[in-house]
Amino acid sequence: MIVCSCNVLSDGAVRGCLGDGPGCPRTPAQVYACLGCSPKCGRCARTIRAIMQNALAGAAIEAGHEAHACATGCATGCSLGKVQPAEEGIAA
Repeated sequence: MIVCSCNVLSDGAVRGCLGDGPGCPRTPAQVYACLGCSPKCGRCARTIRAIMQNALAGAAIEAGHEAHACATGCATGCSLGKVQPAEEGIAA
Protein backbone atom coordinates (compact mmCIF):
# COMPACT_ATOMS: atom_id res chain seq x y z
CA MET A 1 0.00 0.00 0.00
CA ILE A 2 1.31 3.47 -0.87
CA VAL A 3 1.53 5.61 2.28
CA CYS A 4 3.25 8.64 0.72
CA SER A 5 1.94 9.77 -2.64
CA CYS A 6 4.47 12.60 -2.97
CA ASN A 7 7.48 10.26 -2.70
CA VAL A 8 5.65 7.06 -3.72
CA LEU A 9 6.63 5.21 -0.53
CA SER A 10 4.96 1.96 0.39
CA ASP A 11 4.29 0.60 3.85
CA GLY A 12 6.72 -2.21 3.02
CA ALA A 13 9.48 0.30 2.28
CA VAL A 14 8.85 2.02 5.61
CA ARG A 15 8.92 -1.31 7.49
CA GLY A 16 12.05 -2.28 5.56
CA CYS A 17 14.08 0.59 6.97
CA LEU A 18 13.07 -0.23 10.56
CA GLY A 19 15.46 -2.55 12.32
CA ASP A 20 17.50 -3.15 15.42
CA GLY A 21 20.28 -0.90 16.50
CA PRO A 22 21.05 2.78 16.88
CA GLY A 23 20.67 3.46 13.14
CA CYS A 24 16.96 2.67 13.19
CA PRO A 25 14.80 5.72 12.36
CA ARG A 26 12.93 7.12 15.35
CA THR A 27 10.91 9.82 13.59
CA PRO A 28 9.06 10.05 10.28
CA ALA A 29 11.69 12.57 9.10
CA GLN A 30 14.39 9.97 9.74
CA VAL A 31 12.37 7.39 7.79
CA TYR A 32 12.26 9.78 4.83
CA ALA A 33 16.02 10.28 5.07
CA CYS A 34 16.61 6.54 5.32
CA LEU A 35 14.59 6.07 2.12
CA GLY A 36 16.49 8.84 0.31
CA CYS A 37 13.78 11.48 0.19
CA SER A 38 12.30 14.30 2.26
CA PRO A 39 8.77 15.14 3.38
CA LYS A 40 6.79 17.24 0.95
CA CYS A 41 3.20 17.81 2.12
CA GLY A 42 3.60 15.84 5.39
CA ARG A 43 0.17 14.17 5.29
CA CYS A 44 1.74 10.73 5.51
CA ALA A 45 3.73 11.45 8.69
CA ARG A 46 0.97 10.11 10.95
CA THR A 47 0.70 6.93 8.89
CA ILE A 48 4.47 6.45 8.96
CA ARG A 49 4.47 7.00 12.72
CA ALA A 50 1.66 4.42 13.08
CA ILE A 51 3.67 1.91 11.04
CA MET A 52 6.64 2.53 13.35
CA GLN A 53 4.50 2.03 16.45
CA ASN A 54 2.98 -1.15 15.02
CA ALA A 55 6.48 -2.46 14.34
CA LEU A 56 7.33 -1.76 17.98
CA ALA A 57 4.23 -3.63 19.16
CA GLY A 58 5.02 -6.54 16.83
CA ALA A 59 8.59 -6.73 18.12
CA ALA A 60 7.28 -6.81 21.70
CA ILE A 61 4.86 -9.63 20.89
CA GLU A 62 7.60 -11.65 19.17
CA ALA A 63 9.79 -11.19 22.23
CA GLY A 64 6.96 -12.46 24.46
CA HIS A 65 6.13 -9.12 26.08
CA GLU A 66 2.67 -7.56 26.28
CA ALA A 67 4.11 -4.08 25.85
CA HIS A 68 7.51 -2.55 25.41
CA ALA A 69 8.64 -2.63 29.02
CA CYS A 70 12.40 -3.05 28.94
CA ALA A 71 14.64 -2.76 31.91
CA THR A 72 16.59 0.50 32.08
CA GLY A 73 19.73 -1.10 30.66
CA CYS A 74 17.86 -2.57 27.72
CA ALA A 75 15.87 0.57 26.96
CA THR A 76 18.96 2.68 26.37
CA GLY A 77 20.08 0.40 23.54
CA CYS A 78 16.64 -0.19 22.04
CA SER A 79 15.99 2.25 19.24
CA LEU A 80 12.40 1.14 18.57
CA GLY A 81 11.35 2.23 22.05
CA LYS A 82 12.16 5.81 21.20
CA VAL A 83 9.55 6.52 18.52
CA GLN A 84 8.76 10.21 18.57
CA PRO A 85 5.28 11.08 19.91
CA ALA A 86 2.81 12.67 17.48
CA GLU A 87 2.79 15.96 19.39
CA GLU A 88 6.42 16.66 18.50
CA GLY A 89 5.84 17.06 14.75
CA ILE A 90 7.67 15.56 11.80
CA ALA A 91 10.77 17.73 11.59
CA ALA A 92 12.68 16.62 14.65
